[in-house]
Amino acid sequence: MSGTHSRTGPGRDHPGERAAEDPIRLLAIRDTPLSVDEVFAAVGDAAAGGTALFVGTVRSHDGGADVDGLGYSAHPTAEEEMRRIAEKVVADYPVRALAAVHRVGDLAIGDLAVVVAVSCPHRGEAFDACRKLIDDLKHEVPIWKHQTFSDGTEEWVGA
Repeated sequence: MSGTHSRTGPGRDHPGERAAEDPIRLLAIRDTPLSVDEVFAAVGDAAAGGTALFVGTVRSHDGGADVDGLGYSAHPTAEEEMRRIAEKVVADYPVRALAAVHRVGDLAIGDLAVVVAVSCPHRGEAFDACRKLIDDLKHEVPIWKHQTFSDGTEEWVGA
C-alpha cells in the first residue's frame, strides 16, 4: 500500500515512538484548587498519539455512609515519592509527557483531589501508564485522607 507505514517496520524506530528525554513535566502537592487544564497542557507533545487523564474528585459517600467533607495531609517526603513513582512509570512505558498534582487541606464534595495525565505515542500505552501512575500514587505516596461523615463519625484513610 502506498503511503502507509508498518507498526513493526522501520517506522517503529522513529524517535517519536520512544519516551521523551525529560518527560516529567509537572509534579506537585498543593493546598490550592487544582486545574485539569494545567495538567492537560503540561502533557502536550507533538509525538503523542494518545493522552490519558484521570481526575479524582471528593465524592458524597464512602462505605455506605454520607461524607460531609474531608481533608488531606501529606508527609514532607510525599513529592519525593511522587517523583520516584513517576520515574518508574517513565522507565516502564514510552512516555512522552507526564504530570501529576495532588491537593492537601480541607476539601468539599466535588472538589478535585488529584489530577494525573500521561501522553504516549499510542492510546493503549497512555491508558496503561496513566492507570499505573494513579494506582501507585494512591498506594505509595504518604498522603492521608481524613473523612467526616454526616452521622458525626470520622475516619482516617491511608494512615
